[in-house]
Amino acid sequence: MKKFASISFIIALVGILDSAYLTWLKITHTEAYCIGGIGDCSTVNSSRYSEIRGFPIALLGLLAYLVIAGILFLETRHRFFKDNGNMLVFGFSLIGTLYSAYLSYLEATVIRAWCPFCVASAIAITMVFILSIVRLARYQPES
Repeated sequence: MKKFASISFIIALVGILDSAYLTWLKITHTEAYCIGGIGDCSTVNSSRYSEIRGFPIALLGLLAYLVIAGILFLETRHRFFKDNGNMLVFGFSLIGTLYSAYLSYLEATVIRAWCPFCVASAIAITMVFILSIVRLARYQPES
């Protein structure tokens, strides 16, 4: 069980780095460095779908990954998180996965451009979600 939490924590850290980079790009209006010229990060990051009422979506992702990493970290340190951490990570990652699917749909059909960093974030949150399902399925409450 702890193995899946550790893997989820590492993936959340990758998500933190990825979304922090995307947040920095959005806030500073900097051109993204897309590896090998793959993708069109600038088009995606400057679209009207990259923020909600002026709040960058990437920053929302960063906050979500920080919360998930925090919950996973606290699972071994506090009783509340030990008892409820699985369900909390499941809930946050479910919402993140659904929202990432919506954003990916927008990239494909409306924006017609892909950002590899956005795709990486979508993969990361989906992996955390899948691992949270495995963790819930294997959960054995302590007596």
